[in-house]
Amino acid sequence: MPDTVTVPADPYPFAFDPARAALLVIDMQRDFVEPGGFGETLGNDVGLLRAVIPPLQAALVATRAAGITVIHTREGHLPDLSDCPPAKLRRGEPTLRIGDPGPKGRILVRGEYGHDIIGELAPADGELVIDKPGKGSFYATGLDETLRSRGIESLVVTGVTTEVCVHTTVREANDRGYECLVLADCVGSYFPDFQRHGLAMIAAQGGIFGWVATSGQYLKALS
Repeated sequence: MPDTVTVPADPYPFAFDPARAALLVIDMQRDFVEPGGFGETLGNDVGLLRAVIPPLQAALVATRAAGITVIHTREGHLPDLSDCPPAKLRRGEPTLRIGDPGPKGRILVRGEYGHDIIGELAPADGELVIDKPGKGSFYATGLDETLRSRGIESLVVTGVTTEVCVHTTVREANDRGYECLVLADCVGSYFPDFQRHGLAMIAAQGGIFGWVATSGQYLKALS
């Protein structure tokens, strides 16, 4: 693996040092991407997120083979919901709310079956899993300290959903000085318009929040 990998991207090529990079897999949990989970209780078609899985599987395989750090996140709460703000608990009109019993266990509660990452993208031995109570991966977690302790400066961002947890994480990372490459076909939304506009917003104005590329471009650069 060379000292620098360069990925063709929008708005211009994204160059990173593999030893100082990490692939971030955001919230690929049963509660969001499988029927019966929290995403479906909000009235969403979870099938729209399934297209993310095959390209993300390929990106994971290549990233692991290259020896690049892989980090997974899971959104969810303590069983007593003490880390879930009332405003979040009350939001919207879902058929089931956070903490309610659902087909996959209590909705978005840590330790429940639905809270865990789908089998197709299960973390490998030794890969870090960050549990987060909010949309962003940096809020109320040790992610920033972990990245800095490992000398990581660049993030290759994947997961769901594009306009919520992915966007929030990229914005948080940008404010903390990390450079982010978002893989367009490895992030997904329940809303096609949000997917398109969310990606455009990241790369706008010369890459105001980061870069956008396809998994194919990333895989070719790694090879």
